[in-house]
Amino acid sequence: MQKKIAFMGTPIFSVPILKNIYQNGYEISAVYTQPPRKSNRGLKLEKSPIHSFAETINFNVRTPDLLRNNKSEYEYFKNLDLDLVIIVAYGIIIPKEFLSLSKEGFINLHASILPKWRGAAPIQRSIMSQDKETGISVMRINEKLDEGDVSHIFKISVEENENAEGLSDRLSILASEKISEVIDSILDKQVNFKPQDHSKATYAEKIKKSEGLIDWNDKAENIIGKINGLFPYPGGYFIYKGERFKILKAQISFNKDQPGKVISNYLEISCGENSIKILEIQREGKKPQKIDEFVLGSQIQKGTILSNV
Repeated sequence: MQKKIAFMGTPIFSVPILKNIYQNGYEISAVYTQPPRKSNRGLKLEKSPIHSFAETINFNVRTPDLLRNNKSEYEYFKNLDLDLVIIVAYGIIIPKEFLSLSKEGFINLHASILPKWRGAAPIQRSIMSQDKETGISVMRINEKLDEGDVSHIFKISVEENENAEGLSDRLSILASEKISEVIDSILDKQVNFKPQDHSKATYAEKIKKSEGLIDWNDKAENIIGKINGLFPYPGGYFIYKGERFKILKAQISFNKDQPGKVISNYLEISCGENSIKILEIQREGKKPQKIDEFVLGSQIQKGTILSNV
């Protein structure tokens, strides 16, 4: 008798994993995702990437706002009689009472090398901290945040000057390539789950938009980490004459002057240590520009002090 699986996920990151599970012939009894949300302009409701993909395959899609204290959803879930639940960036808390409704538990694919970077934003925090490697951890969910026992860790190196969008894509592909191995080992009971070393835990708190504001007194390498880690949203940015300028791409340089001073005609900016060269930038309300195009019409010229405006 074929084993029954439920999948829980929401963003584009989760789609390749669900797609691989489907293509490898597993029985997917239900797909859970967050309900449609208003678009940025608030004109219409938009379905999550998982929701849209699942509908193309005619999966049974469930979109409850919450699972906690949701008696009808609990009964529905219970009646699925599941063997395994796979969770990839679902974004809704799984209550304790649900955790007994799957024979082999609820398995979360988390985008870090646990116990490092537990929490909501592991990819962004990893880049902002200039980590040299990260990965996908396969964890059995318990009642505490990302503290469950771990069965698999798949590692990759963080590439030089890689941003969060690119790293997220690579981690998603990695997880999709490994998911069949993970499912088979769990269903065949050929895997050991080991406790995490909680003394080594670090936490990846949810990103706040205000974190994108650049402090030019900081080291250039930390500023590059912020720019890359917060790409594409909220982005690393500075304010000049009341306007916000988002830096999309930059590289480290080794010139030095007063922090916040523009020290070349192509927007090289001195930092607390070394400097950065901006390669792509986006003025508030405008389209992204390569730096050669941007400087032609910009008031930000060599000698401008960004720290004081």
